[in-house]
Amino acid sequence: MADTTTHTEELEREYVIPLRRSQFAPSRRRRAGHALDTVRRFVARHLKGRVEDVWIDPRLNETIWEHGIQHIPSQVRVKVIRFEDGLIEVDLMDRA
Repeated sequence: MADTTTHTEELEREYVIPLRRSQFAPSRRRRAGHALDTVRRFVARHLKGRVEDVWIDPRLNETIWEHGIQHIPSQVRVKVIRFEDGLIEVDLMDRA
C-alpha cells in the first residue's frame, strides 16, 4: 500500500536582524513601529516572500517594545519558518 502521508515543505533559518538604522532613521516616537517594519522587510527579502505574509510572534513584538517606543534593541536573533503555503513565521530565539 502506498504511503499516504503528506510531506510539507518547510524552510527554517536563523537570522540576526540589525535594527541600528531604525534608531536613527525615524523620529523618536516611531522607532518601535519602524523596527517591526524593518523585521518584516528583512524576512520577506531573505526568504523571497511578501511583506503581507510575514507573521511576527508576540514575544518578538514585546521584546522590541520592552523599553518603550523610543529605546529599541540594536539587533534581534530570530528563527524564521516559511511554510508551503507562503506564510512566514518569525519567532524570537531563546537565549541559551
